[in-house]
Formats: sequence, structure tokens, C-alpha cells
Amino acid sequence: MAPRTEEELLSYGVMDPAMADALARFPVRDPQPSDPYFGEESHSAFRAHRATTLREKHHLRCIPGPIPDQVSEEDRKITVRDGAEIIVRIYRPVKRPTQGSPLIVMYHEGGWSMGDLSDEETNCRLFSRDLGAICVNVDYRLAPEYPFPTWIDDSWDALKWAAENATSIGADPSLGFIIGGGSAGGNITAVLAHIARDEQLNPPLTGQYLCVPVIMCFMPPALISPRYRPEYLSHPDITTSIDPVLKIRYGAEFAEHMHRNLKTSWADARFVPFLYGALEGGHRDLPPAYFQVCGLDPLRDEGLIYERILREEAGVKTRVDIYKGFGHYFWTNWPQLQRSREFVEDTVKGVKWLLEQKP
Repeated sequence: MAPRTEEELLSYGVMDPAMADALARFPVRDPQPSDPYFGEESHSAFRAHRATTLREKHHLRCIPGPIPDQVSEEDRKITVRDGAEIIVRIYRPVKRPTQGSPLIVMYHEGGWSMGDLSDEETNCRLFSRDLGAICVNVDYRLAPEYPFPTWIDDSWDALKWAAENATSIGADPSLGFIIGGGSAGGNITAVLAHIARDEQLNPPLTGQYLCVPVIMCFMPPALISPRYRPEYLSHPDITTSIDPVLKIRYGAEFAEHMHRNLKTSWADARFVPFLYGALEGGHRDLPPAYFQVCGLDPLRDEGLIYERILREEAGVKTRVDIYKGFGHYFWTNWPQLQRSREFVEDTVKGVKWLLEQKP
């Protein structure tokens, strides 16, 4: 299959009328005097504002809160490698499938420096209710308080914990062992898929869910191989971003966040999973991957290039859904949209597809 053409890629970035209407009627609001962090410019204030604006829309989600008659939820503390404790939330279907429950481990979004368990709780409830899965939602520690590689170390330690304790929490990984997440969580997922392969995680992963994933981490186009550069058009230094959520105007803005808050660089594959392609093993022998990619998202082509690499160069089974004309995390910022409801339905269908793949 030939690479996606420039015309095709650019067509994805034309704003859909429904997205434009939602943005005009329900813009992502700025901090107001009533917000306790109003007037602050700190990262903690930015983190609090993100959490506040998303929480204000929770009632519009397809599952606005806990559904204890269908899915039970339990918080546990697990110890990670430096002796610290992090929380994992376990979701179990109240009516257990007679054949057993697969295991799904989820990692939230937020640029490795924001977010919490609430960001993936809807997916976990859906996967548990509709797919009969045992889900583990991981509250890894965040930068800048805990810079790189804390989040990936926490995430790997939590994945190993889930593998070692699958039976005790009610899961049967032989029915499926999937990891997933969106944006930064998709980045963590892509990295962990390689680590799990290299460290021979037992039981092995059977699928990876990559939602609007960060794969190149806005790596400057000059650092991307000429082989892929013609497809790397959504980078904000090449095409001006009109994404209403991920408002990155220049690659240098992300570089500042990367160096100041994350304390990492474009040279480490544990941060930039694209780099595994040049290492021993490359991207081969990874589990099947389901992608969701948004057309306005400046991360769009990172995901699409990686999907093609996995499929064509590494022989990995893939499935991809593209949301032409919609932005990064539009479904959580405008959950009332029909396209947002379709996105969530696609998520469940895509993870079901992962569970149906055979080794």
C-alpha cells in the first residue's frame, strides 16, 4: 500500500462544520475570576484548569459516573521500584462472563504532567461492562514533580503487577491482555509494547490501543528520515495548527515543555517510541494495534506514519479509524456531539477487534 498522499493528509485537516459549530457555541473556556487559580501562570494552575473544564463536562459523557450495578471499582496501592506507592483502580463486571475476563491496562493522557484516573474511567467502565474485561487504570506519577523516566517506570511496574496478579484480580490474560491509552497514554502504551517484548513479559501482551498517540513527540522535521518526511505534514512547523485543544503553534513550544517540565529529550526511545525502529528488534513482534487519529490534531501524522510502519514494515496487524476535520480529544471536550458518541462506540469496537486477534 502506497504512503498516504499530501492531498489526502491535508484533506483530513479541514475543519468539519460540526466541529466549527461546537467551537463557536461552546469554546474551551479560559480561567474565570471564580476559579481559585485565576491569574496564575504556573503549571499547577494550568493543570487545575484542565481538570476543572473537563470535570464540568462529565455529565455529558455516555457514562457520566460510576455504574455500581454493572461495574465494581476498587482502588489499590502498589509499590513501584523506588519504594513509592501509586494507585491503580480495578474495574470488574458485576456479572462475570462465564468464559472469563480478559485483562486491559489503561494509561491516561495529559502530556505526562497532567491528568488522573478520571481521564480513562469511561473507557474502563465501557470495556468492563460491554467486553467483560477486568480493567486496571494506572495513576502514574506526573512531571514536573516527577520528571522522566518516572512515568514510564511507574507504568511498566504497574503492567508487571497486573501480569503477576491477573488471576487474583479475576482476569484471564489468555483471553486477551491489552494495554492502551490516549495522547501521552498512547505514547506510554507504544513504549511499553516494546519493553514488554524485549523483557519477555509473561503472559505476553495480545493487543495495544493507541488513541491519538504521541509517537515522534513533535520531533523537528529535519530529524525525521526523508523516507517519512513527505507524510509528516501535521507538525506545526509545516502546517499551521488549527486544533482547538492541542494549541501548539511551533515545535519549539513543545521542546520547551520537554526540557523544562519533562526533563527528557528526543534521543530516548522510552520517550520517543518511533526511535525503536532503529534499535535491535525494531518494531517487529509487537501485538496488534488499534489506532484512533484525528484530522485536525498536530499529532495526526505521527500516528498515521507509525500505523503504516507497523503494518507494512513490521508485519503487525493494525486497524485505524480517522476522524476527518475533528481535533485532539474532541470527544471529551464536546461529548454532546454525534461524532463524539461515534468515537466512543468505535473505541469499544476497536478494542473488541483487538480481543478477537489470535497470536
